[in-house]
Amino acid sequence: MRNNRVVFLYNRMSENPKEDELDVVRQMKFIKKAIKVLGYESCEVPFDIHLQEVIAQLKKLKPLVVFNLVEMMEGTGALLHISPSILNVLKIPYTGVQLEAMFITTSKVLAKKQMRLFGLPTSDWYTLDQLGKLKKTETYIAKPIWEDGSLGLDEDNIFKGSNKTYIQKLKKLNPKEIFIEQFIDGREFNLSVLGGKKGPQVMPPAEILFKDYPEGKHRIVGYKAKWTEDSFEYNHTPRTFRYKKEDLPLVEELKSIAIKCWNAFELRGYVRVDFRVDKNRKPFILEINGNPCIAPESGYVAAIKQGGLTFPQVVERILEDALR
Repeated sequence: MRNNRVVFLYNRMSENPKEDELDVVRQMKFIKKAIKVLGYESCEVPFDIHLQEVIAQLKKLKPLVVFNLVEMMEGTGALLHISPSILNVLKIPYTGVQLEAMFITTSKVLAKKQMRLFGLPTSDWYTLDQLGKLKKTETYIAKPIWEDGSLGLDEDNIFKGSNKTYIQKLKKLNPKEIFIEQFIDGREFNLSVLGGKKGPQVMPPAEILFKDYPEGKHRIVGYKAKWTEDSFEYNHTPRTFRYKKEDLPLVEELKSIAIKCWNAFELRGYVRVDFRVDKNRKPFILEINGNPCIAPESGYVAAIKQGGLTFPQVVERILEDALR
């Protein structure tokens, strides 16, 4: 009898999970429905620091493929590479971005170094040991190196190079956790890319609109905009798939860069590439999100619908990419 078991590997919830944690459960329920439509059976294995227990369960279940939904371990994204590492050792195929690419893209600094190596556009950045290089006339943003989902990121992280008080606070932080990036004041775009037997396909790009933002309020998609439903930011950052005629060359350029990212980082499965575009219409890659959220209300699912695909078709292609 053909093995058609899909095991969902997901991070065990903390005692008081926040919205970004609970989102993993929403994704799993949504994917399970598609898995059933495709004729697979499925079960769940929570992932945590007790690795021997996880390994024993995986060996017992002998899955055809693991749907890797692990987004953090011990409350941090810095250990995100542990789950694909274990799956590689066990020789179990798994969905999404593979080990090496997962490690590099999870670290925002390593990812930016890789982008520069391949000639991909990204803004300048600095470690906390390089604060003396900041220009007083420039605007910067302090970001967590390892966290995803905009965890620890909001407009309070934006500062001028002349802000001595803020810079003194930065000097007290852990340089292994925070880095400084030049802030690009402009438009924001998300490009969803889907793998499969025929290679990567870029879905229609989405632009995030900063609707009715007051003068002086920084336009970023931070934690509030993504997760806090009663916040101004959440309710005033809709996405659109409509572009003006003069934006079409820019849209095509963003698509081309997204494919270059896929190839340069050897990506698999499903990915979202986030961009900022400055006032001179020059694009900068913000980050590459391996295994982005694919809950029903997510930007990725909105994009694949615009691309004319059903969710079971998307899940089928993600599985194809894992098993090839």
